[in-house]
Amino acid sequence: MIFVSSLFMFWGIANTMSDVLNKHFQNVLQLSKAKSALIQFSVFGAYFLMSIPAGLFLKRFGYKNGVLFGLILFALGTFLFIPAANAGSFSFFRIALFILGCGMATLETVAHPFAVSLGDQRSSDQRVNFAQSFNALGTMIGPFIGSYFLLRSGNMLQPGNLDAVKNLYMWIGIVILLVAGMFALVKVPILTDLHQEQVVDPKAQNIDLAPDRKLYQHQHFVWAVIAQFFNVAAQAGCWGYFINYGHEIMGFSDQKAGNLMVGFMGMMLLGRFVGTYLMRYIAANKLLAIFALGNVLACLIVAQGWGMVSYGTLFSINFFISIMFPTIFSLGLKNLGRRTQQASSYISMGVVGGAFFPFLMGLVANHDIAKAYYLPIICYAIIFLFGYRMYKVRA
Repeated sequence: MIFVSSLFMFWGIANTMSDVLNKHFQNVLQLSKAKSALIQFSVFGAYFLMSIPAGLFLKRFGYKNGVLFGLILFALGTFLFIPAANAGSFSFFRIALFILGCGMATLETVAHPFAVSLGDQRSSDQRVNFAQSFNALGTMIGPFIGSYFLLRSGNMLQPGNLDAVKNLYMWIGIVILLVAGMFALVKVPILTDLHQEQVVDPKAQNIDLAPDRKLYQHQHFVWAVIAQFFNVAAQAGCWGYFINYGHEIMGFSDQKAGNLMVGFMGMMLLGRFVGTYLMRYIAANKLLAIFALGNVLACLIVAQGWGMVSYGTLFSINFFISIMFPTIFSLGLKNLGRRTQQASSYISMGVVGGAFFPFLMGLVANHDIAKAYYLPIICYAIIFLFGYRMYKVRA
């Protein structure tokens, strides 16, 4: 469980580093908000294309090799930042980000079913949310590092100067390779696949209640894919323009707005721990629906641009986002038996929503950054519907 939880942290760092890159490339490469959103398109597009191959790799070679494969792709993507910076090409950077995203998608596809398998299905929601708490820690580390190295004033913000981003990602790649080397030396025990065991008590294990039904005929799984699409769409948009909101609405410097993103991500960490605790008393689907309604209200207030009131409410969005990804994932995998690993790949593909939505928000943000926050309301309404009704497993 410790090893699995550490993986969640790594892609959390990479995700929020991409949000800092968004603003850095606006400054250094002089990109519009909509064009800089192609960063998210590259990363989350990789999830769409890589999730199924990653699932097949996991099924064929197991958890440990899946982790190593993901870490190697991750490191390769970071090292490609060096020739991209030397060429001064945004297109080259997008290729590097795509490879990095493939590594993130592989790690995510491996880690979720891994965490689900490490115990009783009745506690899988809490277990996955616990592991995701380390993802939240990673999302705090990412903007702290990115803001310090990429958004400080000075030569590094001069148009065309890409030395800072090149050096930063080179060192990240070295660290990831060291982690992969240490993990390769660890003896990971062979796990019994609970999803393929013949079990008697359907409440105790992940038994398939409808063994003859195709995967797409499981309504709760299909809706989990849809909900995950809109969840990551809204998350990528809200994260991607957090720094712009602080700069344009509150008048903060880029570095200060980036540093405040650490607190923004800290709200997600808080939400994960609070949410995991509340799931002892409130059903996971009900809590998901409550948090989705909270974000509908929060986005309405943020979109008004009411100074500190709206800016403070912007922080609450991440509190409510906290449990959404792991809870949707866990609810979507319920009672799928031997189809669990395949279903994990498809739910991971749902994150392609993050590839398109920041671009749409960017088109609005080019004119008014606050009004762009009206768009995520649609996403959270759909997540509410999933948590309120469409999560149900039907035999």
